[in-house]
Amino acid sequence: MAVPAQEAESRTARARRLRRDAPRPERRLWTLLRDRRLKGLKFRRQHPIGPFYADFCCLRPKLVVEVDGASHDGRGDSDHAREAWIRDAGFAVLRVSNDDVLRDPEAVLIAVARAAGQDVSNWQ
Repeated sequence: MAVPAQEAESRTARARRLRRDAPRPERRLWTLLRDRRLKGLKFRRQHPIGPFYADFCCLRPKLVVEVDGASHDGRGDSDHAREAWIRDAGFAVLRVSNDDVLRDPEAVLIAVARAAGQDVSNWQ
């Protein structure tokens, strides 16, 4: 179904705002994922999926990576509904915490690569 031009513009503007205002852990993870830096996987940032925006999305293995921090506290029900909708659209969802991204980014990258179906047995 085609999205009307005006609505598409507002979605684009919202995605740009989300990228511009990204919290530090999301910016840090983006630095590690951008430009196919992780095993050649192409990630998109604040990619719209239905009515939602995925923090990071890799279309080829249909993987969404969500970075969760304090802004998700108390939003369990809405996060679960959002995740269910994204899963129903055919995507796998991997949730990582802000703290993990900042403290152990290598472990996060290994988890992302594994979730994308990549071999991580000889990770370096």
